[in-house]
Amino acid sequence: MISRLLVVLFSALVLAGTARAAEPLVLLTENFPPYNMSADGKSFAREDNIQGIAAEIVREMFRRAQIPYSMTLRFPWERIYKQALETPGYGLFVTARQPDRETLFKWVGPIGPDDWILLARKDSKLTLDSLNDARGLKIGAYKGDAIAQHLSKQGLRPALVLRDQDNARKLVNGEIDLWATGDPAGRYLARQVGIGELRTVLRFHGAELFLALNKQVPDAVVKALQDALEQMRSDGFVDATFARYL
Repeated sequence: MISRLLVVLFSALVLAGTARAAEPLVLLTENFPPYNMSADGKSFAREDNIQGIAAEIVREMFRRAQIPYSMTLRFPWERIYKQALETPGYGLFVTARQPDRETLFKWVGPIGPDDWILLARKDSKLTLDSLNDARGLKIGAYKGDAIAQHLSKQGLRPALVLRDQDNARKLVNGEIDLWATGDPAGRYLARQVGIGELRTVLRFHGAELFLALNKQVPDAVVKALQDALEQMRSDGFVDATFARYL
């Protein structure tokens, strides 16, 4: 009798665990063009109203892996990061996989780069080996951005604007020599205001962006998503998605 009861209880636990595993993963993101952004530019969106390189790649990953999910974009970043960190069944994209975060999440990626770069006009003859070589040049940056703060700490005194895309116009108009921005964000913003090819003269910081999953997400789910991403990379889906935005 006791043995039969134990079997029944064990079966119930297995069924419960299976049901929980079948529940959709809750994916959170923020406005971070061109990787993630709401269709209307607002700070809240759900499902198909979320656009961007990463949003399309993540959707395709989950479709190929046949894993159910929901997707929500909201603000602020600190809030959704905390939710993904503390809540089983939650995930967050895109975020940099840094050493101090390595053991906090399970990771799927990389989805794409997040580099800090200096851009010049296509016809510029400038060559730089380090940030130190940019001293004496007029550098445009986005007010309040980490890139601008980093340049200021290096003593470069960038000229700041309230919208980063304004630096693209200033660059082609000759008002600044260099534009300090992110990659691929800078190229995307330039394209949005009708400015074509620019030349990267220096990369001075690099990171890879990932989908970060709560540590309670089963390893089998993580592997299925990673396998799907590798397949997408091999068959050209990832490159084609980047090309549509950049």
